[in-house]
Amino acid sequence: MARCRPKAGWRVLGKGAGVGRSDRYILSQLMMLFGFFSLVLVSVYWVNRAVRLFDQLIADGQSAWVFLEFTALSLPYVIWLVLPVSAFAATVYVTNRMTSESELVVLQATGFSPVRLARPALVFGLIITLLMTVLGHVLVPVSRAQLAIRSDEISGDLAARFLSPGNFINPAAGITVFIRDVTPAGELRDLFLSDSRTEGVQTIYTADRALLVKGDQGPKLVMFDGMAQMLRQPGKQLSTTRFADFAYDLGAALTRTSLRRPDPGELGSLELLTSPPVELAALNITRAQALNEIHNRLVQSLLAPIATLLGFVTLLTGTYSRFGIWRQIGLAVALLIFVKMVDNAAASAAQKGAPAALNYLGVGVGMALVAVLIWIAGRRRRVPDGPRAGAAA
Repeated sequence: MARCRPKAGWRVLGKGAGVGRSDRYILSQLMMLFGFFSLVLVSVYWVNRAVRLFDQLIADGQSAWVFLEFTALSLPYVIWLVLPVSAFAATVYVTNRMTSESELVVLQATGFSPVRLARPALVFGLIITLLMTVLGHVLVPVSRAQLAIRSDEISGDLAARFLSPGNFINPAAGITVFIRDVTPAGELRDLFLSDSRTEGVQTIYTADRALLVKGDQGPKLVMFDGMAQMLRQPGKQLSTTRFADFAYDLGAALTRTSLRRPDPGELGSLELLTSPPVELAALNITRAQALNEIHNRLVQSLLAPIATLLGFVTLLTGTYSRFGIWRQIGLAVALLIFVKMVDNAAASAAQKGAPAALNYLGVGVGMALVAVLIWIAGRRRRVPDGPRAGAAA
């Protein structure tokens, strides 16, 4: 049987090429495929979010610039979610290709152990961890905080929220507004407004027409030719008042009812860690919530090398086959899902008061699986000889 010659690009992985060249070769392949999968997955995820944002913002009368701003601010969080998945996909793809083209077989024949083979995958995972750390601790909180600020500003745009004829709108808790039509001059026709913010009292305003005007203390709704009906509980006492014109202080109502406190995910890790309890309490954030948020960011960063190593060493447990190693690929995907399920369960338990160390249970389980798979791959490793070596070459 004629022996197959290695590819020209494979010469860098020869036995005499040195230890560093093989690592650089595998790492370059991983980084190249990682960039490709990241671009594809980020694009798909980002387009999906952009479509929903487009429907929401354009329907509210916002400009295309606001849409682009919102999609740009959501991009760091999308990248943070996608990076571990794209790293895992790149690792599996590169390992499968190198196995099918006998490159890993040659490396094993030259004496490379599974631990030695997994070194470039570990370095690749640490690079992804560094990216995840910068994103999770700095860029994602900043972008989410800015996105929340802009969302509040958009929510405060009364013209966009009220000039929606034919729809019941809830601009704030306890307030419901309905407008039959809006004239080209901006006059509201057939207005209905229900205010039940005060416990035991519901006031309903109806007016033939109304105008939304700016006041010193915020926007006001000026109603003409209308009626106010006040229902008091208990006793069901109803009082009715007709008016020729009446000004409703809508700005004060929205200011009082629509205050939003920041989410822990909108604060940087350094700010969460160094802020005194008094400042956290003012933001309605407990010290336990702040620490859990930091632990969650650390865990997501540490899961990146776990994902790459699982994808690499699981495929090492298989042997060369003309039909590929699809069973090992399926096993790698199943193990990654299992580790993520353990991580989600541990994070949920930690949020309910369990010890903070439980957050790292998923990382521990992943490391244990990697160690077991490396041990299995080491036991199955055989140096090919005779006809099998020629076929594998």
